[in-house]
Amino acid sequence: MTVHRSRLHRPHRRHPHGAVHAEPRLLPRRPLGQRLLARLASEQGDVPGWVLITLMTAGIVVALWAVASDQIVQIFKNAMAPFLSGSL
Repeated sequence: MTVHRSRLHRPHRRHPHGAVHAEPRLLPRRPLGQRLLARLASEQGDVPGWVLITLMTAGIVVALWAVASDQIVQIFKNAMAPFLSGSL
């Protein structure tokens, strides 16, 4: 395996039937639009995961705020008092 233009290339890759593939740089490239569509289609599973994480985090914050809002405000006031000279 050699490093070439920030990609790893194996000099000879064998096809399952024993044929040797050509070097990657000698193969014809697909048009840019096809490559972009293929890349976008391959990452579809990431969006629902991030949406779920964001919604769960927002739910946890709302639940904590509903249960302990007075304590959270008091903690914030105590933390900020030294910086605001106690005027908060």
